[in-house]
Amino acid sequence: MQKFEVVGAVKINNEWKPYTSVIEAQSERLAVEQAYCTIGSKHRLKRNYITVKTVNVVDGE
Repeated sequence: MQKFEVVGAVKINNEWKPYTSVIEAQSERLAVEQAYCTIGSKHRLKRNYITVKTVNVVDGE
């Protein structure tokens, strides 16, 4: 499994706020999907209030 850094923004109270999340997943597509699930459930947001700008592979351990 690889680690991915997902960068984007979420719309909370009519304001777009940036976020960065490091997610462990098998592929980039699954990392984005996990970001939508995690942020959506934590903040009770639908997917159209969450944007993903970039997804980068995190080097390291």
